[in-house]
Amino acid sequence: MAYGMSGRVFHAPFINAHPGFGLTAVVERHEKKAAMRYPNIISYNSIDELLNDKEIEFVIINTPNNTHFDLAKRALQAGKHVLVEKPIAANSKEVKELYDLARRVNRHLMVFQNRRWDSDFLSVKEVIESGRLGELIEVHLRFDRYKPALSPKLFKETKVAAANGLVYDLGPHLIDQAISLFGRPLSFRKTIGTYREGSEVTDYFNFHLSYPHQLNVFLTSGLLIAQPLPAFVVHGTLGSYIKDRCDVQEAQLDASVLPTAPEYGLEPVGGEGKLVTMGFDNQKNTELVESGRGNYMQLFESVYHTIRNNALYPITEEHIAWQMELLEA
Repeated sequence: MAYGMSGRVFHAPFINAHPGFGLTAVVERHEKKAAMRYPNIISYNSIDELLNDKEIEFVIINTPNNTHFDLAKRALQAGKHVLVEKPIAANSKEVKELYDLARRVNRHLMVFQNRRWDSDFLSVKEVIESGRLGELIEVHLRFDRYKPALSPKLFKETKVAAANGLVYDLGPHLIDQAISLFGRPLSFRKTIGTYREGSEVTDYFNFHLSYPHQLNVFLTSGLLIAQPLPAFVVHGTLGSYIKDRCDVQEAQLDASVLPTAPEYGLEPVGGEGKLVTMGFDNQKNTELVESGRGNYMQLFESVYHTIRNNALYPITEEHIAWQMELLEA
């Protein structure tokens, strides 16, 4: 695991807090910061040093997108179980090669799709599964941001780097959420664009996914959205559910709130979703729906049981194959 923003925020706190793991080592090529929070940690200067550590069974690949395939391959060949941040690779061929390799070396390959455990998404999932909206007609999932400046992370902005641009950055989150709710679409249409001054890569996308029973699902993200729309909008024959993106886990983790803290994952007051249902007399009924706790620890719990008990990891190889089909279209 690298100990940049991703390692510090999304991985180390959970590996350290989960009783089934031991936070053993990170790779820090420049500044050695991990020991300030985890005094007993080993800070290696290179990935080779970490992979050569025979005591380490499981590694996390949280490096730039264009390095995921190569590093995951090397980790599997070194006999490690592997958790790779999204996107796992740049194309379907690489994805298949990694999963085939994992089977040959008898190791588990898993993809980090933490947004399945966002409080706002879990709220949407609960309302949909309750049946209170009736038969679904239209679903919108969005990531709206206003970031006109180009990212200093060149792998996100350089055309020659594999898995670049917004499609491979935020696309995997939205696609995975759609797949986790509805499975593989019958068909899809993809629209992309580049709007920021000087940009080489995609900074806007929209996917229109078509599902059985005339269900239409729209996945949208852009980096020049000055006024964000609700992140989740669901319309059914009996009602609608509207929910803003309110999950606080990333902000809390960045502020050093531990996953074990009582306030962890709880949305602030005012972030409730709005559920509008129609009565038999066409009377409109509106209620606010409070979200449960967001909890990324559930992902690491799944990783633990996959490695130790050979349980099925919830983000399956099939899910990733479907995701990649949309990303590389």
